[in-house]
Amino acid sequence: MAAKKDLGEYERKRDFEATPEPAPKRRRRKQGPPRFVVQEHSARRLHWDLRLEHDGVAASWAIPNGIPIDPEENRKAVHTEDHPLEYLEFEGEIPKGEYGAGTMRIWDRGTYEAEKWEAGKVVLRFDGERLQGRYALFRAGKEEKDWMIHRIDPPAEERDPFPESVVPMLAKLAPLPAKDEGWATEVKWDGVRAIAYCRPGRLELQTRNLNVVTKQYPEVRRLTRQLGARDAVLDGELVAFDADGLPSFERLQQRIHQTDPNVVRRRIKSHPVTYVLFDLLYLDGHDLTAEPYTHRRELLEGLGLDGESWQTPAYSVGHAKQLLAASTERKLEGIVLKRLDSSYAPGKRSGAWLKVKTVGRQEFVIGGWVPGEGRRRNRIGAILLGAFDEEGELRYAGKVGTGFSEHDLDELLERLRPLARDSNPFAGGRGPRNANFAEPQLVAEVEFRELTAEGMVRHGSFKGLREDKPAAEVRLERPAGSPSGG
Repeated sequence: MAAKKDLGEYERKRDFEATPEPAPKRRRRKQGPPRFVVQEHSARRLHWDLRLEHDGVAASWAIPNGIPIDPEENRKAVHTEDHPLEYLEFEGEIPKGEYGAGTMRIWDRGTYEAEKWEAGKVVLRFDGERLQGRYALFRAGKEEKDWMIHRIDPPAEERDPFPESVVPMLAKLAPLPAKDEGWATEVKWDGVRAIAYCRPGRLELQTRNLNVVTKQYPEVRRLTRQLGARDAVLDGELVAFDADGLPSFERLQQRIHQTDPNVVRRRIKSHPVTYVLFDLLYLDGHDLTAEPYTHRRELLEGLGLDGESWQTPAYSVGHAKQLLAASTERKLEGIVLKRLDSSYAPGKRSGAWLKVKTVGRQEFVIGGWVPGEGRRRNRIGAILLGAFDEEGELRYAGKVGTGFSEHDLDELLERLRPLARDSNPFAGGRGPRNANFAEPQLVAEVEFRELTAEGMVRHGSFKGLREDKPAAEVRLERPAGSPSGG
């Protein structure tokens, strides 16, 4: 009979009439090598509990960010109270109000060999269903609970390194393909493109110009609870929906610039944002960008990522014409078509991805403004638009004086005044004579009825400022020739 260590702290923290967790019992140790379990614990914060059968109890550590795979990475491990051996088999729901309330499920289990077990350091070799290899647990702080966990040996299988930054793949503006059998069709979401870098318990959002915007959208962070211990890099769009369930870039404007935690909390309730997922670039050590679209989407859908602030809409094959008509009817921006066999080309605007718009809409650089008339005499009357050509010169594209809210006018003036310049930024000195010129740094989203052959906007309406697109990359978009399809 194995000697039973003191489990008093474990018992003091639990009411065994209220929680399904096992009460300590004297039981004979199973024959064979000592056992271990890793339990995924979705409590107040998602973490992983490592428990090692040792001296008649389960020695325990809570690991906030999961057990590391990379030998170059140490991770925090909090030494907690010993648990009874019965806990090595426990899964279940710890009720609200009880210690450790939340869902406990087994992530991995197996046996281990202890190469060293002494005060302040444990070296062992795992032989589990998922977890394999040599690891060290060691004291790393003043407190008894402060430990770290480190992988000693490299993984048996060489893994692709986790990417730190990916510039999203872009679509070309084009008419509908003559044949759509070889194309996937998705909705064109009217939001901000963002790549999500997900590791156990951690998520970072980057826009297409690699700005980190995680603080602006904290509700998306809980997506990692569905991913659990998986490493993933996701591509999607941050979208704000209006009362009719339609994407609204104007509503999203209320979230784009906000980083103050108190303001963000209020805006989460008044202007909620959903992360709409449509691609998977990396999963559990494997770079997927060279894989065909269909395989990436199959893996993405297998993750089951649908929650309160994120969703994975389905795509369609062979119904592009009908979906474009539906988008027009619902006043959506358009559709995106992606070749089923296409790989993911970071930072490229590839003909393997096409965007077909229901309305004229694109980004323009703001090169200045003209004063208003009447009640807007001391404010902005219209902004001056431009786009860079292939030689890097800013070409004048007309002006827009509608679509502004009072808040937009205040913000634009506040943002443009520090950028004031005396010289005209547009090639050939184009633009109105009474203009106040500005350094071409701000990017505006503009909807228009017509774009003339000379590249001039007609009947345009301001939709908002964009922080996710560098001004230097703004080009005038015109539909390419109709692709052959197939």
